[in-house]
Amino acid sequence: MIPPDRHLEIGSLLFEGIDQIDLTGPFEVLSRLPNSTYRIYAKSKEPVRDVKGLRLIADATLDEAPQLDVLHVPGGFGQEALMYDNFVLDWIAAQARGAHSVFSVCTGALLCGAAGLLVGRRATTHWASFHLLPLFGATPVNERVVVDDKWVFAAGVTAGIDGALRLAANLRGEDVARAIQLYMAYAPEPPFNSGTPEVAPKVILDVSRSAVRSITEQRERTARQIAKRLGIASEPLAPF
Repeated sequence: MIPPDRHLEIGSLLFEGIDQIDLTGPFEVLSRLPNSTYRIYAKSKEPVRDVKGLRLIADATLDEAPQLDVLHVPGGFGQEALMYDNFVLDWIAAQARGAHSVFSVCTGALLCGAAGLLVGRRATTHWASFHLLPLFGATPVNERVVVDDKWVFAAGVTAGIDGALRLAANLRGEDVARAIQLYMAYAPEPPFNSGTPEVAPKVILDVSRSAVRSITEQRERTARQIAKRLGIASEPLAPF
């Protein structure tokens, strides 16, 4: 836990094609941490659209960001376009080096991997990309939230809320995290037991795999190229 009198600078990365809940779910938690400033950073302050068209705008550019205490890297289909963007990857790497905590949500883990930050780490990501983690030098852990030293990894999409609450407890204590959870009325009772590949009916899993097959195959091609660049010899796991 960080002393409560220490002000926290919290920042989230924004990009075209983000999955907005990877950003806005954790925002609901992290923006409520006491004695903190939460801002959203992007390459420019031009509006972007999330994967389903929601318009979002950054507070400031990457160049304008101070050294963050908490770096939040979301995911989404647009992550793939940044896997060779050295400006963004260098920013992530530099911020991660100086941050107290790094929080990856969904395929934000792949961006961290492309920045060379996953080697030797326990990590998780969205189920459709989970098998790619070894290509970035990570040890895949099939859990909703994985903590490795100063890193917090949340799996797919809504897991970002769980990860953010875990991070909030690490930063400001469990009572603060519990109070934020209560304010949010975060007490999930999903109407269907279909939220992971292990429990989803096979026909649903097959349809879902098919829906993301193209982006998953592209992500694997990219991950293999990055593994070669990083000198990582690991092979991917069998996909879910």
